[in-house]
Amino acid sequence: MIKLITIISAIVLYFASMLCVAQNHTVYLVRHAEKEQGQKNPSLTRCGQVRSYQLATLLERANIESIYSTSTLRTMATANPLASQQKIVIKNYSPEKLMPLALKVSEGSKNVLIVGHSNTTPHIIEVLTGEVIEPIGDKDYQELYQIQFVGEEAILTILKQPLECS
Repeated sequence: MIKLITIISAIVLYFASMLCVAQNHTVYLVRHAEKEQGQKNPSLTRCGQVRSYQLATLLERANIESIYSTSTLRTMATANPLASQQKIVIKNYSPEKLMPLALKVSEGSKNVLIVGHSNTTPHIIEVLTGEVIEPIGDKDYQELYQIQFVGEEAILTILKQPLECS
């Protein structure tokens, strides 16, 4: 009888742990890479292009299943190397409708990359974690924000991409 209870307990613990794992996921957020100046919808600079490939390298083993980007040239170009590498279609979101996106990624179970802007990225982070981060400056392009959803908790880690452009 004790052996049967032990086996049943082990099975229950196994399935409970699988349920917990299924609810855990990670959302990565970045501001677009360096952009050309003086244009209405600028593309990336050479440095920005290099940064976007570096981002793809950094996240190549992060099991990213969805990529979201605004429809600007600079955000799409930042997301494209990872999307191409992972064979993922980039989904566009509206910077005016951040709440539905935040709700979708927080309640989901997929690892996600969101490419945004200096004003949208901090807002999404605040909605997802409740933490207010410092504003992203005009020349700040190195930050990679990682939000791990573990059960009911959202854990923010701010990472720094190593590429520095002059």
